[in-house]
Amino acid sequence: MVKLPTLRMLALAAGFLLPLSSHAQLLDKKTLSLEAANKIIAGAMIEAKANNWAVDIAIVDEGGHLLSFQRMDGASIGAIEAAIGKARTSSIYRRPTKVLEEAAKTRPAIVTLPNSVQLQGGVPIVVNGQIVGAVGVGGVTSQQDEQIAEAGLRHAGLAQ
Repeated sequence: MVKLPTLRMLALAAGFLLPLSSHAQLLDKKTLSLEAANKIIAGAMIEAKANNWAVDIAIVDEGGHLLSFQRMDGASIGAIEAAIGKARTSSIYRRPTKVLEEAAKTRPAIVTLPNSVQLQGGVPIVVNGQIVGAVGVGGVTSQQDEQIAEAGLRHAGLAQ
């Protein structure tokens, strides 16, 4: 016959082991902080100001949800949604928006992708091979938008 203290010890041991086995099924995931997002924006603004460009800059998390946004003085109101859309597209489709813009030239059906802006200027934020968000810029040419986005990533130490 098993004594009651022995049963209590077995139950206690099982209680410690069960959480360990359930954690093995979870993935470790990096998350973009507001501090990092704002550092990217600061770097992007430095690049834009150095070139006398007024732009809108958006940072989204990995799900495409807005985390931080900056509209520079004189930036186009119409570029607000473009910047946010480029960031969202880059994050949820896991690639620079330039790739989608180029693909649409030979595969026009790409323009039907839901919730996407196929204009260069959206760049994913990658940490240890994981996409944690994206930066999107709007307001100048698409190439200049991407240049600004990449400068922001370099400033934050997140360039690939």
